[in-house]
Amino acid sequence: MRRRDLLKFVGASLAALPAAARAQHDLPVIGFLGTLSEAQAAAQVNAFRRGLNETGFTEGQNIAIEYRWAEGQFQRLPAMAAELVRLHVSLILAQAPPAALSAKAATTSIPIVFVVGLDPVGAGLVADLNHPGGNATGMTLISDALGEKRLEMVRDLAPKASVVAMLVNPISPDTVVEIRSVQKASQTLGLQLVMFNASSPNEIEAAFDGIAERKPDALLVGTDPFLLNQRAQIIARAGHLALPTIYPFREFTAAGGLVSYGTNIANSYRQAGIYSGRILKGANVAELPVMQPTTFELVINLKAASALHIDIPPALHARSNEVIE
Repeated sequence: MRRRDLLKFVGASLAALPAAARAQHDLPVIGFLGTLSEAQAAAQVNAFRRGLNETGFTEGQNIAIEYRWAEGQFQRLPAMAAELVRLHVSLILAQAPPAALSAKAATTSIPIVFVVGLDPVGAGLVADLNHPGGNATGMTLISDALGEKRLEMVRDLAPKASVVAMLVNPISPDTVVEIRSVQKASQTLGLQLVMFNASSPNEIEAAFDGIAERKPDALLVGTDPFLLNQRAQIIARAGHLALPTIYPFREFTAAGGLVSYGTNIANSYRQAGIYSGRILKGANVAELPVMQPTTFELVINLKAASALHIDIPPALHARSNEVIE
């Protein structure tokens, strides 16, 4: 074979390789370990890319990203994390607690940037929020004040409320912390809290059947990614019961939910992208403090309020960051 033909053959062979295989030789590679599906996580991925862009990295140009999607099947995450480690990725972005814990169990050397809804110290992801001390850091979406604030909004919407239902995913690692926060707040406010569990669409239907039978005065929805993914189903069932419902993220109210109060998820993933870029440029992951939420969004959907025949109190309206007409 002539030299020119040999070079053409080699070039064609390299072009036929999977993108990840080529990227490992040419570009740093980020492993994106996702708990949801690609479609469900599109907004988070776009925000993550924006953060990377702010630090000078553009996917396909000077950085490659290997995506792994558990599609809500958390038991798949350990094997996916191990696969990313075998690929020798430069960094792992872990979406939500199940992915973060799987990545942490898979490697002690590859930097991990997480976005989680639990206490990273209590979960064993980091030794300290200000000085993580290991190979992981990132963003936490929680605040001890959230449970109390959401229950206070229940009182705003339903002043005579005495029983509040809460829908959670029992298999999610952040659920225990979230329940503890809300239970503490419910005792302070003199409200009875009734828990309902769901980790599949069928279980959501069963949970709402139980809620309908119990007839609570209001509903809180947990922060787990599965519940966020099933927001259309949850909003429809809550609307059918004409139940004042407080959701944790703007995505719920944008989809037709009544009121949401919580961290801006997109901004958290953007910050995760910035952290990832800084680490790829040499920042020490052990010294990058875990970022905690300092501001929260109160979003009200007036169309939903009208459909539920609920009058939004002027004081609550005045505190809102966004009103969806």
